[in-house]
Amino acid sequence: MNTIALVGNPNSGKTTLFNALTGSNQRVGNWPGVTVEKKEGKIKFKGQIYTIIDLPGTYSLGSFSEDEIVARDFILKDKPDVVINVVDATNIERNLYLTTQLLEMGVKVVVALNMIDEAKAKKIEIDINTLSQKLGAPVVPTIASKKKGIEELVSKAIELMHKDVDFKAHISYGENIEREIENIKKVLKDVKLDYPTDWVAVKALEKDQYILKELEKTHNSDISSLLKNLEEKEEDYVLEVIDKRYEFINRVTNEAVKLPKDNIETISDKIDKFVTHKFLGLPIFALIMFVVFQLTFAIGQDFLGGYVGTAIEILGSAIETLLGSLNAPDWVISFFIEGIIGGIGTVLEFVPLIVVLYMLMGILEDSGYMARAAYIMDNIMRALGLQGKTFISMIIGFGCNVPGVMSTRTLDNKKDRMIAILINPFMSCGARIPIYLVFISAFFPEHGGLVLFSLYFLGIFIALLMAKIFSKTLFKGESSYFIMELPPYRFPTAENVLRNMWDNVSEFLVRAGTTIFIVVAVLWILAMLPVGVEPYSQNSILGRIGTIIAPIFAPAGYGTWQAAVGLFSGIAAKEAVVAILGMVYAGVEEGTALVTAIQSAFTPLSAVSFMVMTLLYTPCAATLGVIKKETGSIRWTLFSALYSFTIAWLVSVLVYQVGSAIGLG
Repeated sequence: MNTIALVGNPNSGKTTLFNALTGSNQRVGNWPGVTVEKKEGKIKFKGQIYTIIDLPGTYSLGSFSEDEIVARDFILKDKPDVVINVVDATNIERNLYLTTQLLEMGVKVVVALNMIDEAKAKKIEIDINTLSQKLGAPVVPTIASKKKGIEELVSKAIELMHKDVDFKAHISYGENIEREIENIKKVLKDVKLDYPTDWVAVKALEKDQYILKELEKTHNSDISSLLKNLEEKEEDYVLEVIDKRYEFINRVTNEAVKLPKDNIETISDKIDKFVTHKFLGLPIFALIMFVVFQLTFAIGQDFLGGYVGTAIEILGSAIETLLGSLNAPDWVISFFIEGIIGGIGTVLEFVPLIVVLYMLMGILEDSGYMARAAYIMDNIMRALGLQGKTFISMIIGFGCNVPGVMSTRTLDNKKDRMIAILINPFMSCGARIPIYLVFISAFFPEHGGLVLFSLYFLGIFIALLMAKIFSKTLFKGESSYFIMELPPYRFPTAENVLRNMWDNVSEFLVRAGTTIFIVVAVLWILAMLPVGVEPYSQNSILGRIGTIIAPIFAPAGYGTWQAAVGLFSGIAAKEAVVAILGMVYAGVEEGTALVTAIQSAFTPLSAVSFMVMTLLYTPCAATLGVIKKETGSIRWTLFSALYSFTIAWLVSVLVYQVGSAIGLG
């Protein structure tokens, strides 16, 4: 099989190591929660192909969160040939808790002692040989970000893969616990299990609910008696077992690790005095995001914006000339010029702003600041009945709601996960940006950064408001505790920032060439039919559909059929809204720029109302699909689609009606 699994704590550099090994362009971030599902890559070493599996980052291998279950199930059920455990050398004692659990499983483990350079900078001395001897596992120092130690690590893993050795942690749980474990093993010895018997015995004694349910499925009378006895036992062995693991870790580190006598105040510590300050933290976060949006417009629109638009105009003219010279039918010319260029071309005009925004966000992520954003939000999230880690999934949703929803797997209980899933679509993903930019260009060109910042802030506010309502109604109960290590600040690397930017932009371009193309093509046909009516008119099939839907949006100030079909198309993909508006307005008045058409069809107030609607209404089909996957329920998927539309409509109407009442219309 030749399979190597990577496992490690969040922010230990595991995904960076995966990229260094495989050359894969997986997302890398200097904050927890990046890997939310296992990823696969290949490496070739001395003529042999090996499969590398990057498992979700996890602090332990319990059954509290989805990522813990995914990681431990792969290790125990899929049985990789060897496990590379990525350990942060600067936090070795905490990281070794996961190492200890891996050794308890009896799997072959190689420890990648990562970020060894940062440990040296902190004057942490680590005796590699002693550490390896005490753990009973090979230890290889690495610097994944600089690709140092990689070849030796792979060589050691492959060497171990072909060795017939018995891995087992030398942990003494104490006489009472050892006796209980032996009694459980006697009951389990004749039962076929997917997991190692020794490990199951320990987990059963810890009353691991996932393992207890697996044992129930055996329908074995002896196991039923065992489970009953465990349930009746008053002793709680969980803390005792944890203490014994840490005693083992302390013995190892006392001999192998020498910490500096004086606690060195790092640059990260000095910066955090301000950015995580009780009162200054939130204003600093707001200021940083405001500056990001201002720079997005200053660089993306004012400096780069015109080039793409000019290129698309030249391309459109060239295609029209070419088709004319080939005597192509009028409908073919119309499809390419009004449908494709007028639709998809309009979306592509805003690629420079999206590139700049994602580069700036990538710099914040790679520097380690975004982890601080989650930390300073913890008090607010807890007041709403959630934990601070929920905000991480919200931040990820700024890029795309699909990974934002998927990242909720890292949350420890169902209440937190369900609320986080339902509020994540209110995070303004990159697909909505072209919609905002069209209306900002039409009505608020001098205040683009402020408008964009306000929309993102509104999305967060509505999400937090709904979180509070859900925690008091649909999902009552205590939220879990928030424990997250703040990574050290690092200078963002061009490779990581550009890779993360390209991941987002390429996804945007792929959607423009697939989903949006299909939506534009279908709606273009509807705009042309029935034969005999004026194309793009209200009498076309598309116009009639829009006319039926339009009255719903009239109280919000944009009750036109064009606006209605634009919003309708956004359920397939949010980028399609601009594409369809570009197509229908190009058809109404050929050659008219979309921005000019928008200025004629909307007022500044109705434009704001429309942007609010696109911010909050029904998630796109891809997001609804992942909500179905994560919740396992079509009922919750439909609820998400309908409740978000209702909220969006109410807020949009409120904006327009209040604005009109005070004379802003």
